[in-house]
Amino acid sequence: MEFDWNKIFLSDLDWSFALEIIFRTILMFALILLMLRLSGKKGVRQLSIFEVAIIIALGSAAGDPMFNDEMAIIPSVIVFGAVLLFYRLLTYLAAKSKRFEDILEGKAMYVIEDGLFTLEEKATNTFAKDEFFAEMREAGISHTGQVETAILESNGKVSFFYFEDDNVIYGMPVLPKPYAKRSKDINVKGYYSCTYCAYTEQRAQPGACPRCRNDQWVPSINTKRVT
Repeated sequence: MEFDWNKIFLSDLDWSFALEIIFRTILMFALILLMLRLSGKKGVRQLSIFEVAIIIALGSAAGDPMFNDEMAIIPSVIVFGAVLLFYRLLTYLAAKSKRFEDILEGKAMYVIEDGLFTLEEKATNTFAKDEFFAEMREAGISHTGQVETAILESNGKVSFFYFEDDNVIYGMPVLPKPYAKRSKDINVKGYYSCTYCAYTEQRAQPGACPRCRNDQWVPSINTKRVT
């Protein structure tokens, strides 16, 4: 198979339009930045799902005028204005109604309480365990026994509240190598954690977790946080 490299990279590009593409791109990018500033947000970590959808809509409205000579810029500016007004209206309604705010932004959810995963929230939440473990490791957490409470905020950020060093308990390891030792077999007496709900107890034989009925365990650790 032979590729038409000219078609792939250039096609019918009119080089006289190249400078206009640069101008259009800079202008539309500046409008996106202005829109984000007017929304009052400081960074991506502060964005809710609703606000991410707004940014996607802005990207779509800004994209075509950047390189399509048949698309004028003013219609995109009108789209930007409509999106901004719609955003302001929804945020106003969210400020007036807690229920509407929960529908629009989502609610914060408890993920860990007293070193254990909350089964009710875990059943309704869609976060991946590996991603959550990564969040814990980034916060300097090596096992669930260091965490008194973990809350998944509506913007996707996780807030952690820790046990004091003297109150750290045995917990499920979240570091890759210790967690890789998980198994359904228990041959040596010691502290083990359920790999599903992080329930921890001293065991000498295998069996189902009394809290969630999972039967996979991993050796627990009780190291203190290094800050």
